[in-house]
Amino acid sequence: MSSFLNQHVLVLNRLWQAVNVCTVRRALSLLFEGHAQVVWGSDDGNFHTFDFSQWRDFSQRDPHAESIHTVSFKIRVPRVILLVLFDRLPKKEVKFTRHNIFERDRNTCQYCGRVFDRNDLNLDHVIPRDRGGPTTWENIVCSCIECNTHKANRTPLEAGMHLVRKPKRPKWRPFVQVSVGVAQHDSWKHFLDLAYWNVELGEDVDSG
Repeated sequence: MSSFLNQHVLVLNRLWQAVNVCTVRRALSLLFEGHAQVVWGSDDGNFHTFDFSQWRDFSQRDPHAESIHTVSFKIRVPRVILLVLFDRLPKKEVKFTRHNIFERDRNTCQYCGRVFDRNDLNLDHVIPRDRGGPTTWENIVCSCIECNTHKANRTPLEAGMHLVRKPKRPKWRPFVQVSVGVAQHDSWKHFLDLAYWNVELGEDVDSG
């Protein structure tokens, strides 16, 4: 029983967006208190929600090996729950990392437009740092070694080069960050949008 209680449950907000992961123990507590409902996917591909009493009754009608036994009844282990009132997303921004700059620019040199392996790309300050160019989303782009060398310590205009697209801060997409050690249940794949974030970049970024 204790092993079930410490397993992980995916938490959705009221808009059915994944916002957290909690333990089965916490999920059952939220369910019992009326703060959440169980989300269950049927074989026909549809999803159904159950409050505590409905889920308890369903557990009796359709028993499952993954069930928790109490003194008076047994209840199936929920794998996905839906918060009844919570409709917000965690306030996050896309972290300013090399990985995410490569993702934004799609591993494409923003001067010649060719796609490269990440090992063959640099991060370039559009306006050079010694000209006051900041280390920000709007002033950092992917650049191949050839273009980076040609541009040197000049602006694109001075170097006679043109940007493929104007660099912008990417919009954040809802996701739940799940560590590698967290076992994911099959039912999560419908709701989970995994993302990988590295250490945020600072002014010491080794770009041109």
